[in-house]
Amino acid sequence: MRRRELIGLIGSAVAAWPIAARAQQPAKLRTVGYLGSGTAAVQSQFALAFAQRLRELGWIERHTLAIEYRWGEGRNDRFDAYAAEFVRLGVDVIATSGSAPVLAAKRATTAIPIVFAANSDPVGSGLVESFNRPGGNVTGISAQSADTPGREIEFLRQLAPGLRRLAIIANAGSPGSMVEAKAAETAARALDLETATFALQGPDDIGGAFDRIAGHADGIYVVPDPLVSTVRLQIIAMALRARLPSTFGSRDFAESGGLMSYGAKLTDSFARAADFVDKILRGAKPADLPVEQPAKFEFVINGKTAKNLGLGVPPNLVALADDVIE
Repeated sequence: MRRRELIGLIGSAVAAWPIAARAQQPAKLRTVGYLGSGTAAVQSQFALAFAQRLRELGWIERHTLAIEYRWGEGRNDRFDAYAAEFVRLGVDVIATSGSAPVLAAKRATTAIPIVFAANSDPVGSGLVESFNRPGGNVTGISAQSADTPGREIEFLRQLAPGLRRLAIIANAGSPGSMVEAKAAETAARALDLETATFALQGPDDIGGAFDRIAGHADGIYVVPDPLVSTVRLQIIAMALRARLPSTFGSRDFAESGGLMSYGAKLTDSFARAADFVDKILRGAKPADLPVEQPAKFEFVINGKTAKNLGLGVPPNLVALADDVIE
């Protein structure tokens, strides 16, 4: 979906908004720079959740608010370029997610407020000083709680009882991704699993990583990241060809053929990020808005993929899952 098409799709709902409600909105047009970490085709639902929540809060696109959409497609050079462009445009707030895009925005400005909708380790990545006192110009929603990797790996082990050796795939260029990879290693060892981490420098590294994984792992844990998201179909296809059970951090991977996903419900996180943006546009400072934990996690199982891998789905996991795709 191109930027113009996305804006048209988001704007199409404006007609349904009550005229009386529009009349109550602030008169001044404000501008949000929305830096999508992946591609518009993959992540448009997050942008729509963000814009919808802003409408509910009284900010109507093209009436009281302008949203400048840019899509980084997992490329660090684009993140830096678009963040610099937002500074030149003088946007009121930058909204984004992930680690590399937020760091790019922070490098570009210490004055414009930055709100992240999902970040694995905002403190460890140096984005904020602490959850309760972010400091500086950055705040938002964490992408996980401390036990997220452990629960995800435990679910994978129940789906694939033969799991003994776990390959972890992460983006080497994303500090948050590497922090989560370390957390996954620790969680896996606590479950008596052997681990090997494969840090990708770019999309061209995926084939080589799978060449090394084949025959040396029984399952794959993929750390969610803009780089990984842009090549998710390739990762899923390679995992299926290698007949390796795989787990991912967001439901779009399971919907695309991955065995399972467990992670924050990102549409909710992006909607919650809009609440932060609303407060900032009305005068709040990012330093005074504590970083929040995700409100809801989603556990999704692809039953068709499980069947193709010769795996049964235990009844207790069916009961726990938010969705079982057949």
